[in-house]
Amino acid sequence: MYQLLSGLSVIEASSFVASPTAGLYCAQFGAEVIRVDQVGGGPDFRRWPVTSENNSLYWENLNRAKKSVALDLGRPEGRELLQELVRATGQFITNFPAEGFLSHAKLAEGRADLVTVRVMGWADGAPALDYTVNNAVGYPMVTGPGPEPVNHVLPAWDLLSGAYAAFALLAAIQRRSQTGEGSEVRIPLSDVAIGTVANLGGIAEVLYSGENRPRLGNAVYGLFGRDFVTRDGQRTMIVVVTHRQWANLLGALELGDAVAAIEAARGVSFAKDDGLRFAHRDALYPLFEQAIGARNHADLAAALDAAGIVHSAYRTMLDAAQDPRLVADNPMFSAFDANPSGFTYPAAGAFGTIPQQERQAPQPAPRNGQHSEEVLASRLKLSSGEIARLIDSGIVGTQP
Repeated sequence: MYQLLSGLSVIEASSFVASPTAGLYCAQFGAEVIRVDQVGGGPDFRRWPVTSENNSLYWENLNRAKKSVALDLGRPEGRELLQELVRATGQFITNFPAEGFLSHAKLAEGRADLVTVRVMGWADGAPALDYTVNNAVGYPMVTGPGPEPVNHVLPAWDLLSGAYAAFALLAAIQRRSQTGEGSEVRIPLSDVAIGTVANLGGIAEVLYSGENRPRLGNAVYGLFGRDFVTRDGQRTMIVVVTHRQWANLLGALELGDAVAAIEAARGVSFAKDDGLRFAHRDALYPLFEQAIGARNHADLAAALDAAGIVHSAYRTMLDAAQDPRLVADNPMFSAFDANPSGFTYPAAGAFGTIPQQERQAPQPAPRNGQHSEEVLASRLKLSSGEIARLIDSGIVGTQP
């Protein structure tokens, strides 16, 4: 946790993945992120995976380093307190509906320079989730071998939208610093998804060809890359992205002569053309299947490493969690025992590194309402008696 955003405070009212991710990234770089939830927890407070005590490991990790205020948002006074917190702070991240008590227009009535970042489903306000947006833009129809669609497990559009929302927040704050004007930036998952398809050339591709990309299974489109199985049964992915890697791969597998024969027979040269290697994969793959299938994985990995070839064996997530290079010896992680769940495990800090600066240890997620009294007193200047009244009436929740 670097303090690059020290001094920035943000109110977050959100649930699930995209909007909390935006707040998490800000918190990991030093911003004070105050998450406001319903008393007892919002709709994602118990989302799986959970412990045997029904504590959400998902929620615990998406909300590290944040503060928690619990309000009864079903009651007018609870909603008014949230509105007042947003106005008092000046920066707001949410995935609540664009209309209603948290509309930007309503909030800006008392804070003209307010910056709101709102994660949405569709741009017209219709609801959507990562899983439905992914279907809408066509990726499940090119994932896997087919013919049935294959949904992804990783909520990619949620994560991209969350990262884009954090970026948009800082961009809007930069504009405000120059003009004094507030603004609302809306981040629809549907636009992030279809915009990403377009940025990767996908829209142009299908309109140019007039057809969809073929299903390739684990092969990489346009490159020489695919999964292969070694003699001892280990499935591994090998991808060539440079011409030098191609030459080194042929040398490591002793396939130079066999590939040269294919080039001569087909009148092509694979040495400096990614597309040709992909286009002639029908002839190349069998050669590589045979060469790789004749080696044990340990020997193959050593040869590929020596040749600078990008490769990775397929592993389970449990394997990854126990890999020292990825977790135990990775300075991004710290063993953490102050989790609300009570379970001790490695916790991730900020992904980026800053040379010559020590990365601070990850911080715990808050308990629901843990900072309610502190925030209401510091942000809204409420007296202890007024806060006690709100707690007694159930409008404000505190840590159990």
